[in-house]
Amino acid sequence: MSPTAARAKKRTAPAPAHGVPPGPPAPFVAHLLVPPHELLSEEESRQTLELLGTPIERLPKILVTDPGLKTDPKFSDARQAHEALNERLVRVRRPSSTAGEAVAYRVIVQSPGD
Repeated sequence: MSPTAARAKKRTAPAPAHGVPPGPPAPFVAHLLVPPHELLSEEESRQTLELLGTPIERLPKILVTDPGLKTDPKFSDARQAHEALNERLVRVRRPSSTAGEAVAYRVIVQSPGD
């Protein structure tokens, strides 16, 4: 067997199962660089839009499938309860060297596959 054939065989060999069935998927753990996302209630969303003085169409969008939303337990609870999340606001807080904390708002939109 040539060295090239041995390497190809080594690459294609399946990992041993050791008789252990695959377990449940690992829980979501946010990366340390992902800023916390906070799902606002419908009332908080309305008040925030009034405070900002802008229509909802002018705010940046975030897909309902965005992994950053999983950092908020309220989002996970609302998703499991099948609440309507379309056009709800999300507050994203990022550390800032000049302002201390930068706050941004996003509007949840449905992903094309949903």
